Amino acid sequence: MNERPGRKVDDVWEIGGAYESFMGRWSRLVAVEFLQWLSVPPGSSWLDVGCGTGILTQAILESANPGKVRGIDQAPGFISFAKGHVRDPRATFDVELATAHMLGSDTYDAVVSGLVLNFIPNADQAVSEMRRATNHGGVIAAYVWDYAGRMQLLRHFWDAAVVLDSHAAVLDEGRRFPLCSPELLRDLFIGQGLRSVDVESIDIRTHFDDFQDFWTPFLSGQGPAPSYVATLNTEQRSLLRELIRSALPVSPQGAIDLKARAWAVRGYS
Repeated sequence: MNERPGRKVDDVWEIGGAYESFMGRWSRLVAVEFLQWLSVPPGSSWLDVGCGTGILTQAILESANPGKVRGIDQAPGFISFAKGHVRDPRATFDVELATAHMLGSDTYDAVVSGLVLNFIPNADQAVSEMRRATNHGGVIAAYVWDYAGRMQLLRHFWDAAVVLDSHAAVLDEGRRFPLCSPELLRDLFIGQGLRSVDVESIDIRTHFDDFQDFWTPFLSGQGPAPSYVATLNTEQRSLLRELIRSALPVSPQGAIDLKARAWAVRGYS
């Protein structure tokens, strides 16, 4: 499989149910630990930037006892999914860009973002707007996957893809998103004038009942890796699937256990 895919590969993030099966279930586990690390007081007002399907918003409602939470995302499909699945009256959702100058000023006690900053073309502007929307002394925080390191399910995917198709290297999130490192996240927050900036790793276990449980989400068309799979013909897809299967640690019962690391960053306005 040494030829370039026949069409341009885009980062498709729009269909809520497909995202849930691919990344949502793992983001949910990270969100819980992320919120424990932030330790925001009960009754606080929150803004969830790039809220997607509402995973982080739901975690805030369940574990942080907020006064209110507003979630924003540029994808109407995600906002529709979030509105349909997060029914708590303390939560509201709107279609909005993270870099828009409409987030409010000195409005929220905590402004957070989960698995989004690396997809925003101007992350500096996004963090600047997040800071502007935060009350004096409030917390601004985010987490992103460690694409180049311990996000093992994607490392297995891209390492195999590049073996079969050298052109796939430019699509690998580990190469495309250098922001997803502790040093650059810290520099990003410090560069926007945030105080007491700290970075922490969050490690979770990603369990798959069998190979089918691992592979099926890659057929969803949601995100860089599934979008790449969608460009392959049947033979190319089969070669990729079997090469990945051969490299995965499979238990005698057929289960697959991997690790996923996220980098979390926080600072104060």
